[in-house]
Amino acid sequence: MKSKIKIQSLVTPARAVSVLALGGALGLSQVAPLSAQDTAVTPDTEAETTASAPDATRPLTFADLAEQVSPAVVNITTATMVEAPAGPQGIVPEGSPFEEFFRDFQNRGDGAPRRSSALGSGFVISADGYVVTNNHVIDGADEINIEFYSGQELEAEVVGTDPNTDIALLKVDAEELPYVEFGDSTGAGARVGDWVMAMGNPLGQGFSVSAGIVSARGRALSGTYDDYIQTDAAINRGNSGGPLFNMSGEVIGVNTAILSPNGGSIGIGFAMSSDVVTEVVDQLREFGETRRGWLGVRIQDVTPDMVEAIEGLDGSRGALVTDVPEGPAMEAGMEAGDVILSFDNTEVADTRELVRMVGRAPVGEEVPVEVLRGGEMVELTVKLGRREEAEGARPASAPGGEDMGQAEMFGLTLSGVTSELAQQFNLPDGAEGLVVTEVDPASEAAEKGFAAGDVITEAGQQPVVSIADFRDRVEEAREAGRKSLLLLVRRGGDPRFVALPLQEGEE
Repeated sequence: MKSKIKIQSLVTPARAVSVLALGGALGLSQVAPLSAQDTAVTPDTEAETTASAPDATRPLTFADLAEQVSPAVVNITTATMVEAPAGPQGIVPEGSPFEEFFRDFQNRGDGAPRRSSALGSGFVISADGYVVTNNHVIDGADEINIEFYSGQELEAEVVGTDPNTDIALLKVDAEELPYVEFGDSTGAGARVGDWVMAMGNPLGQGFSVSAGIVSARGRALSGTYDDYIQTDAAINRGNSGGPLFNMSGEVIGVNTAILSPNGGSIGIGFAMSSDVVTEVVDQLREFGETRRGWLGVRIQDVTPDMVEAIEGLDGSRGALVTDVPEGPAMEAGMEAGDVILSFDNTEVADTRELVRMVGRAPVGEEVPVEVLRGGEMVELTVKLGRREEAEGARPASAPGGEDMGQAEMFGLTLSGVTSELAQQFNLPDGAEGLVVTEVDPASEAAEKGFAAGDVITEAGQQPVVSIADFRDRVEEAREAGRKSLLLLVRRGGDPRFVALPLQEGEE
């Protein structure tokens, strides 16, 4: 039986820590305030400075670095009141001799709400008590307790959170705290292969250090703004929210998740890059919330097979606009089928890069945007909105239509929209275009993911409402010497572009 590998967050239930609470007490002492400038690792002897080149690039010890930054790293304990389950809830089979035991264990006999605790990590970023951690560490918590390396404990309040990047900013009432500073996660201090050190509260052990290297940069897991550093430094449950340091004692990442088949470290950990975290923290500190720019388009990457189908495009770059609902882009004159090649005078490599550019741009700023339309460059000026205010916005729906015939082309059986098809495939009101009623499983269209119920609304970046329109677009593409035809396809209201190859005699 094959094991399953899962991406897991790193919060540790506090109850599990009781098993590990038999270790000796930590020696705690008062420490002086520090900043990242004080934390550079330096050799202790002149002999070390004259070591051979390979040895000179390898730290002889992490002890000096750990000693300097430890006072700024904190353990975080949260408490939450939760509803008690009504029974064993499937932990044991009904009728099992252990059923009564588990009922007593879960409900304590009265079914009353109970207090649930969890553990995580964090780090201080200012002398006046601002603390950074993961949002999932403190999400839903009624109480948040911060334990410092000195042994001091303080309650914390939430300043602001950003679920999109899983970052939270807390505040404790204190002064002259030891703190660390952020470093550049994209520069020379965070190259693939560079040494890094993780610190936090794994499995409730508290103030634990592990070391490794930067395994990769620019990793994406599941979020829109993901920019993770991958590391092989041991990271486990409870490390969530803790810092990943470079060798200068600067925080270049916030430990967030691990890739593991068993819940423990296998050397694949992920830390959200400081390049992302610093922007989020600055906004949370100033506004108590994030304020990201919003362009107001739906986009997808330009794939290599689309390049031939898009006039004037010289490579698979930019972001292809699939839909333009009401918003800043529509007001600026952007259209579906435009390829965004430049945003704020910076070239756009792909959709992921565009999303980051827009998110970092100030709300209300007027930004120049260059798009490729019909083989020509068009310059637009977009006044950005605020993404958080537009999160619930829906894309514009297609207008109405009627039966426009049926045909088989590209391995697809196509039909005009009828009331029967609209009901059969649960199409949106007023849908217009060509409905895919069948897909040849051996066709290129099947390999590209076409399915019955898809609606083709554009071909060759022009609207189609009938089979005749579609045939005209195919013929125009052939006459222009194109090798493929770009189709705009909607499924459940969501648009995407797909390029299908043109073949001689295709019908």
